Amino acid sequence: MEPGRSRDRAIVTFAQQRWLSGIQILSFVPALALGSYWLAGEGALAFVALFVPLLAFVSGALRTVPPGRVARAAVQVDRMDLAEAEEHCSEILAEARAANLSTAAIAIDLGGLEEVAEIYGEREAEFLRARVLEQMRHDLRPQDTAVRIGDRRYLIVLDPTARLDAERLTGLAGRLQSRLEGPVSGTQRSHYLSAAVGLCAGSRLPAVAGGTELLDAALTALMDASGGGGSGITAWSQGMGASRTMRRALRADVALAFESGQIQPWFQPQICTSTGRISGVEALARWMHPERGMIPPADFLDSLEAGGHLARLGEVMIRASLAALNEWSARGFDIPKVSVNLTGTELREPTLPDRIAWELDRQDVSGDRLCIEVLETAFCEDTESTVSRNVSRLKRLGCSIDLDDFGTGHASIMALHRLPIDRVKIDRGFIAGIDRNESQRRMVAGILSLAEQLGIETLAEGVESAGEHALLAQLGCGHVQGFRIARPMSAPHFADWVLRHNQNLCAPDLTRRSR
Repeated sequence: MEPGRSRDRAIVTFAQQRWLSGIQILSFVPALALGSYWLAGEGALAFVALFVPLLAFVSGALRTVPPGRVARAAVQVDRMDLAEAEEHCSEILAEARAANLSTAAIAIDLGGLEEVAEIYGEREAEFLRARVLEQMRHDLRPQDTAVRIGDRRYLIVLDPTARLDAERLTGLAGRLQSRLEGPVSGTQRSHYLSAAVGLCAGSRLPAVAGGTELLDAALTALMDASGGGGSGITAWSQGMGASRTMRRALRADVALAFESGQIQPWFQPQICTSTGRISGVEALARWMHPERGMIPPADFLDSLEAGGHLARLGEVMIRASLAALNEWSARGFDIPKVSVNLTGTELREPTLPDRIAWELDRQDVSGDRLCIEVLETAFCEDTESTVSRNVSRLKRLGCSIDLDDFGTGHASIMALHRLPIDRVKIDRGFIAGIDRNESQRRMVAGILSLAEQLGIETLAEGVESAGEHALLAQLGCGHVQGFRIARPMSAPHFADWVLRHNQNLCAPDLTRRSR
């Protein structure tokens, strides 16, 4: 192309970007109006003054596009996984920096959807998820991005703009939260949800940071906001960087942790309230990191989920727990069964029953010595009945099913009737201080009575005092578990504890006077 023509085209392109898009196009209206008046009189003047701006607005010429930027089509998808979200954040952040503009990521966590699914069904909850996304997009600019990144989490990435200070960003977060916590119309009724909001402006990050860091920062702020009761707003700060860096480091260490056996089960005993004997043991995941020491599951489960390693965690826990059962049996200890927690994701895996059956057979352990702990939400999210089929197959293997966290909102009284469960685990929130609270005592007594009528066993979690233990036994709770009995222990330490516990059961209580 000739240099002169190339220069002319560049000038035209600049004029289109600088003057023919945005509010600047209106600067031509006075000249057009004056020329029309000279050539055709007052009628032409009125036409130009009234209809040219309207035509420009309808055609989209008045949309504000900063100089040097070409308008980008809005994101059409409703859901992204974390990798896709990181890539999108990278694109927007790079675009903002190239044009010397600002952007931000806002992460939102909705509370209350599990309760909606439990009471009104998963279809109603899914309708609300879509409704909330629609409402977010209505409150944002057309070029802003709003997508789902989980069953209850949403991500907003703001289109680059010239003015995005902390006050405007926090104000936007507050308006979004207010709208989301107002009544949200469902198919059956209006629902009230809670919304925790975490946000991070791209300008707060180092110049070398990319989209991954922007998303991580927003999610880190969201975790802080959720910790304040589920309805907070938190802006990311540099002080949060340490926890974010640790999670990223753990995500990178996960594969090695599995290979080297760093992730292993610790065991907490469950005691029969009638006999005092061990009725079972719960396997709880612990990460024995060579540099960071023992890491509890609350600090690494997100890293496992982000890396797609939850299924492998379940396999490791079951394999190691069954091996521990065999070791204890070889030492003459009577440990009837071990309980292992499985997530809804694991329970939806079609091959789960076959893998568990193979492991039981390989280690020569009968199915009735393995208990699977599940949350009711696993059944609520079971739109294709995969969880129900898997649970039925596990019960045919002889495995028992515990309904975990009963009474926290994740499980209801109706669940006792309609789900294939063998035992309910009453949450610590109902147990703490039960020996000092009459209304709490009546509530637990009602749960125990209902379970007894339905032929379902009961276990109280989080028992921490002798008074709680004694009252639960009087009320008819079958089993107890908690720090009052013992803290979680490694397999070798658990074997030593069993030995001491059995000796105490056999020894007479010489401190009690005869009457």
